[in-house]
Amino acid sequence: MMDAERPLALTMGDPCGIGPEILARALVAGAIPAAVVVGDAAVMRRALACVGQQAPVVVLEHPDEAAWVPAGAVAVYQPAGLPTGLAELPWGRVDARAGAAAACCVRQAMAWARAGTVAGIVTAPLHKEALAAAGEPYPGHTEMLAAEALGPGQAAPAVRMMLANEELKTVLVSIHVSLREAIERVTQSAVLETIRITHRSAALWGQPQPRIAVAGLNPHAGEGGLFGDEEIRHIAPAIEAARAEGIDARGPFAPDTVFMRARHAPGHPGEFDVVVAMYHDQGLIPVKYLGVDQGVNVTLGLPFIRTSPDHGTAFDIAGRGQADPSSLIAAARMARRLSAGCSR
Repeated sequence: MMDAERPLALTMGDPCGIGPEILARALVAGAIPAAVVVGDAAVMRRALACVGQQAPVVVLEHPDEAAWVPAGAVAVYQPAGLPTGLAELPWGRVDARAGAAAACCVRQAMAWARAGTVAGIVTAPLHKEALAAAGEPYPGHTEMLAAEALGPGQAAPAVRMMLANEELKTVLVSIHVSLREAIERVTQSAVLETIRITHRSAALWGQPQPRIAVAGLNPHAGEGGLFGDEEIRHIAPAIEAARAEGIDARGPFAPDTVFMRARHAPGHPGEFDVVVAMYHDQGLIPVKYLGVDQGVNVTLGLPFIRTSPDHGTAFDIAGRGQADPSSLIAAARMARRLSAGCSR
């Protein structure tokens, strides 16, 4: 089956959050064609009512049937093992059943992706506390996808989180760990592996020779060792090793200016195509500051395409019908773009 013919799998996310709402808005508007929601039909009907839509929900037996679902309808596949009564859970509350449902949907989407049944996965937000309450051993989507991407008994691939919009792309050496642990994870091997994954992945979005800027860890990138020596001991050697492999990696640069230098804006072509950041907040704050409505989270290094919006479950506004689907729509478009790159 050609890539353009395969549907996208859209996981429902936490049913108590805004995931079902933004899915409902985007699908009824026709903003995500050829897609199937992996989730609960009753939850999606509640979400449609929440956003003031009366579109039909069509329950599928196989994702291929998405091609026959009429425009404006919502195609849903209910995976085996989905908890019952999800549509009765209160909005904006942590619930173990919601966490279990989110995990169940991701596993079904991964099974399809491994089999080549879908073009890619777009994950609506899950809640990390609900995931933990359900007994899941993962702190978030990225860790779960990495651990189970290849199926039971197989080693997890090395993956990295990228957050991107039209102006800036950042890839992280570490993600959901404490700042203290994040600093400890800045090693030559970890930084080099991140640069390699970034270089390989860039071809999917049309940049086979990306200009990669590598941020330092410390203020002023350590200022020659005055403010820390991680740049000297780990980051600079990783960059040198990457350059020896033919990768256009440069740095380490001062973290407080490298993102401005890499930003592509009207009248300001960026010096770099992507920035490798050392830890979660260092890399994500600049992208999110530019606007969460167009930010997309991409997991690099997986054997299939996975994207997501760059926001969370927004429990504070869940159930009010106010959630903006723009980032979800951008994530779906990115998934299509990347899957087209994979098929070339």
